[in-house]
Amino acid sequence: MAASMACQAATRGLRAASLKNILLDKLKCTWLSPRRWLNLQEYQSKKLMQESGVAVQRFYVADTASEALEAAKRLDAKEIVLKAQILAGGRGKGVFNSGLKGGVHLTKDPAVVGELAGKMLGFNLTTKQTPKDGVKVKTVMVAEALDISRETYFAILMDRACNGPVMVGSPQGGVDIEEVAAKSPELIFKEVIDIFQGVQDDQALRMASNLGFKGPLQRQAADQIKRLYDLFLKVDATQVEVNPLGETPEGQVVCFDAKINFDDNAEFRQKAVFAMDDMTESDPTEMHAAKWDLKYIGLDGNIACFVNGAGLAMATCDIIDLHGGKPANFLDLGGGVKERQVYEAFKLLTADPKVEAILVNIFGGIVNCAIIANGITKACRELELKVPLVVRLEGTNVHEAKRILTESGLPITAADDLDDAARKAVAAIKK
Repeated sequence: MAASMACQAATRGLRAASLKNILLDKLKCTWLSPRRWLNLQEYQSKKLMQESGVAVQRFYVADTASEALEAAKRLDAKEIVLKAQILAGGRGKGVFNSGLKGGVHLTKDPAVVGELAGKMLGFNLTTKQTPKDGVKVKTVMVAEALDISRETYFAILMDRACNGPVMVGSPQGGVDIEEVAAKSPELIFKEVIDIFQGVQDDQALRMASNLGFKGPLQRQAADQIKRLYDLFLKVDATQVEVNPLGETPEGQVVCFDAKINFDDNAEFRQKAVFAMDDMTESDPTEMHAAKWDLKYIGLDGNIACFVNGAGLAMATCDIIDLHGGKPANFLDLGGGVKERQVYEAFKLLTADPKVEAILVNIFGGIVNCAIIANGITKACRELELKVPLVVRLEGTNVHEAKRILTESGLPITAADDLDDAARKAVAAIKK
């Protein structure tokens, strides 16, 4: 997960260093995505890399302390690293509710691995990226610990500005890549890949040289770069990031930590990869929303937002705040809306005990406002809505939609525009 954080940092830092659009803004992509991003555990990413011939540490996965102990013995390594597997960064500095500090531990004694695993498995690990109560650890990775004499950063990612994949690297890896880009932009190197020809030998060798690999290690690093690109294509990745791509004292080039992002639209041909999706750490509400093609993000306020379009949803949240209210969520219906989706969206919103009012803000372009209106009236009746409801509709079939709402006899407050809707929603809570 350290690589994941580095990627987000790189997004901001590389832009600040004027390396044009090398990385996409992951936050915006998440909000606009047709479904939540597939997120793999570290050991799953390493398994995919192994299958593509990428050099990684030898490792095993364990679900119990006894399995972890047996794995440590089988490794027969000089030193062993034990890593808790959760979808969050900062594991090394995290704390377990068992009292154990740190989700990453090094030891030369296999017996200690069993003891440590016993204090990890079944306990919650809290890091700077987890909820305050932490995340329960169900799996640990037991791996051979290798010395790293030098660390570099390497990534392959899709770049719209180049209409295809781009390699990005730096001889300063294993650290916050944003700081490198901000303080030493000359240490960030880029190679545009021809999507039809792939990574050429001279490109791979040039990147390996820019990363600081010398002699036989340069050819070895170039080979790893090409294998990583093969993996990038094979799994329909949008990003393969390795931080660090390290050099060992024994003369090996090894991918020590990796983060892979996938094209969600390629799920139909990457069923084996998407079957590895670990849903146990996901927010249950977001998971339920995704089942109905709804994009939901919970917030801390008390006015629920029911909107179509990510930009309109963000504008709605902003104008609620402008009028002194606080949005309870970000809920984007998207384009192809059906009545059942509207009903399920209302179920999500009314199930949140924080919600004291609901603001519906729909701009009907490809969305038919009459469908929204029918869904709203059905949900209000069947769910016996108890909180104030403010509705602003505009666009396709809006007159029919308003007629449906008016004739429903339900206590729905109509709004003329977004500003009026936000003002009325805030006022409804203050009554």
